Amino acid sequence: MKKSYYIFNPGRMCRKDNTLQFTAYDEQGKTQTTKYLPIETIENLFIFGSIDANSALFNFLAQHQVSVHFFDYYQHYTGSFMPKEYLLAGKVQVAQTQHYLLPSKRLHIAKTILKGAAANMLKNLHYYNNRDKDTTNEIELMRIYTQKIPDAQNISELMGLEGNIRQTYYQAFDTILNDFSMNGRSKQPPKNEVNALISFGNMMCYTACLDAIYHTQLNPTISFLHEPGYRRFSLSLDIAEIFKPLIVDRLIFKVLNKKILQPDDFDHQLNGILLKPAAKQKFVKYYDERLTETIQHRTLNRKVSYKHLIKLECYKLVKHILDIETYKSFKMWW
Repeated sequence: MKKSYYIFNPGRMCRKDNTLQFTAYDEQGKTQTTKYLPIETIENLFIFGSIDANSALFNFLAQHQVSVHFFDYYQHYTGSFMPKEYLLAGKVQVAQTQHYLLPSKRLHIAKTILKGAAANMLKNLHYYNNRDKDTTNEIELMRIYTQKIPDAQNISELMGLEGNIRQTYYQAFDTILNDFSMNGRSKQPPKNEVNALISFGNMMCYTACLDAIYHTQLNPTISFLHEPGYRRFSLSLDIAEIFKPLIVDRLIFKVLNKKILQPDDFDHQLNGILLKPAAKQKFVKYYDERLTETIQHRTLNRKVSYKHLIKLECYKLVKHILDIETYKSFKMWW
C-alpha cells in the first residue's frame, strides 16, 4: 500500500537501485540517520526545509508517478514537483474550460462548492454546540448567509458571501477552544497559535487536493469558485474549501483541546508565530492519521478514507462537466 512520507530534517535524497535513500544531517553537517524507502511504497513526499537532490532522482520519481510538495522554514507552501500528467484527456480539458467560460455553468459549480463548504462548517458548529459550547449565534448567522447562496448573481457576490460565512465561522473558534484564542483570522504571518495551525493545516489540505486532482483527468489550474491565476493550482483551492472543516479544523480543535499541542510548542517571533519543528512533526502525524481515517460511505456501502473522499469529489466534478451526472458537493452526514 502506498503512503505519504514527510521529510523534516535537512539532508540529501538520491536513488539507490529501486529505493529512495534519504540521509539526514545535523547542524555540523554530520550524518544523523539514513533511511531507505522502497519506491513502490511512496505515493507522495512532503519536504519541509532544504534538501539536496539531483535531476536523476526526479526522473526516477516521475517514472513512478510520485509527486513532491515543498514547504519553507516559515511553513509556507512553495510549490510542487508533479510528474507528467498521464491522465489528461482532451475531452475533459475542453469541457472543464467551457464550464469556466460560460458564466451560468461556472456559477452553478461555484455555488455547489460553497454550499458543501458551508454545510461542513455548520456541522462542526452543531457538533460543539451539542457539547456545551454555545455556538448558537454563529449558527443562525451562517444559516442566513448560506440561504443567500442560490440568489448570488456572479462570482464576486458569491465570494463576498463566502467571506461572511467563513468570518462568522471563525468567530466561533474562541468558544470551541478551551485555552487558546483566535481573535480573528490573521495570516502572512499568523499572529497567534490558532492562526498558525490554520495556515499550516490549510496548506496541507491544499496539497492533498492537488494530489487527488492529479490522479484524475481534471486540470488543476482551471477553477470555478476561486479565480484562476498565474502559477497556482486554483482548483485545489476550490476542492479544499469543502474538506478543510472536517480534516483541518476538527484536527485543530483536537490537538489544542486535548493539549496535544501547548503554548510552548510555538515559536513566538517578531513578525508572527510558527510551529516549532517537533510540534510540526507532531501535527503532521495526526494530520496523516486523519487523512487515512475511514468512514462507512453510505452510497458506496464500504469504508473509505478521508483522503479517498477528496478523490471521489474530483470524479464527481468530472462526471458533471461531461454531463454524465449533476455535481453535488460532499457534505458530512454524521
